[in-house]
Formats: sequence, C-alpha cells, structure tokens
Amino acid sequence: MKKIEQKTYVIDATDKILGRLATKIADLLRGKGKVYFVPNADVGDKVVVINCEKIKVTGGKEEKKIYYHHTGFPGGIRDISYKALMEKDPTQIIKKAVLSMLPKNKLQNGFIKKLTIIVGNDYTVKDGDIKLDV
Repeated sequence: MKKIEQKTYVIDATDKILGRLATKIADLLRGKGKVYFVPNADVGDKVVVINCEKIKVTGGKEEKKIYYHHTGFPGGIRDISYKALMEKDPTQIIKKAVLSMLPKNKLQNGFIKKLTIIVGNDYTVKDGDIKLDV
C-alpha cells in the first residue's frame, strides 16, 4: 500500500462565516479534493485554524443559537448560548461545527484529531505548511 502524504493547512478564521469555514475544514480533513479519495479510508490532511475568536455568524445566531448536550442522567439536558460559549471557549464553536459535518462512523475520531484550533495568532508556520485563504 502506498504511503499517504499529509499536508498541513493553516487557516485564518478572522471575519469568516462559521458554516462556510466548517465545510471547507471538513473537506480538507476527509481529503475530498484528492484524486485518490475513498470514503472508507482516512486520506485527509491536517488543518490548523488560528484566530478562532474572530469568527462571524450571520443572521441573529449570535443571540439565538443554543448548543445542547445531555449528561446521561434523567433531566440532564444542558444548554449554552453561542455568546456564552464564545466567551468560555471559542475553540469549541468551530470544533462542534466541523464535527457535525464529518461522517458519523469509526473514522470521525481520526478526522477530528487532525484538527488544531488556536485562540489568537501564536502559531509559527513551518516549512511545508500551506496558508489557505478560504
């Protein structure tokens, strides 16, 4: 079997729309732009997202969007608004958006491990990293 070459893409999330950025990231993680893409194998690349706290959403989602999760106990549904999650941990907003766009199978965990989200601009670009303007 041939060794799959993984590139690293660096994406600046400043003033980007959340959904459009998340679809691009999900495609890069899966490797959908590659010639040898197959849906049952992990042939994708690594993605580093910087300035995640500067992401934008359209419409009234900044006040209206709510993220839900369940603790597993009776009556254990929890919710947090977009604005509160942005103040608490802005990396989770992009991670949740990308995770929902990846296939729900055994490969999903491997895809999400190749995603690095950084608050601020403190990432040093290495040789071979590709700066991508989405």
